[in-house]
Amino acid sequence: MTQGVGNVKHVVAVASGKGGVGKSTVSLNLAVAAAQLGYRVGLLDADIYGPSQARLLGIKDGVMPEVVDEKIFVPIEAHGISAMSMAFLTREKTPMVWRGPMASGALQQMIESTRWGELDILLVDMPPGTGDIQLTLSQRTRLSGAVVVTTPQDIALIDARRAIEMFQKVSVPILGMVQNMATHVCSNCGHEDPVFGSEGGDSLAKEYNAEVIADIPLSRQIRETSDAGLPIVLADTQGAVAGVYQKAAATLMKTLIDAQTPSAPTISMTE
Repeated sequence: MTQGVGNVKHVVAVASGKGGVGKSTVSLNLAVAAAQLGYRVGLLDADIYGPSQARLLGIKDGVMPEVVDEKIFVPIEAHGISAMSMAFLTREKTPMVWRGPMASGALQQMIESTRWGELDILLVDMPPGTGDIQLTLSQRTRLSGAVVVTTPQDIALIDARRAIEMFQKVSVPILGMVQNMATHVCSNCGHEDPVFGSEGGDSLAKEYNAEVIADIPLSRQIRETSDAGLPIVLADTQGAVAGVYQKAAATLMKTLIDAQTPSAPTISMTE
């Protein structure tokens, strides 16, 4: 079995224009939800400076991937998916004090030197912003598209728009948007309060002819299960939030499958 993404059907970036919008949590739960639907799924943590997937996956600090022939990484299996992260190669207290080209090179090595095998989808948890790492992935990897994560408030939407514009400049289609922390539901009375505003993600999606594939609530349960290293789609499989992620994963996979299915030919009759 060779390394790299040659046997991966779809590589999809999960991106945001800014940090703090819950992109990594969304990436993980989308990945695990897709695996629950029966797909073969990989997750690459492309945040070289601040990797968080090891903690979200419940993988202890210091656990490292198996290395074959001193150069090929075997991804770590957790929660039904294959994962690779810079966090598996360093310790939590080790900062990556690297310039941009070094970080881009590390990302490229993780993509090309990991034995991903045959996957239906490889989700790439991107770092925030529109810099070197984003361009490296967009230009050197066969991306099927991107999912953009935002929160409803204007300041997040400004940066989400930048992320969308970046992908458009490198001809990467937007497969969908996720509006995270869309509303807060009171645990006592059930009242919903859009603390970060409402419909901002929907407006941005319409502007770019995209679809909001999930509205994720602001939930303490998501925070608690994430801190415990257990995705909400596994911690509360039948819960409302898990259902939102499962529907989003199904929508994403259908979009990818439909995009690669040839349309029926048009037959014309001429004399």
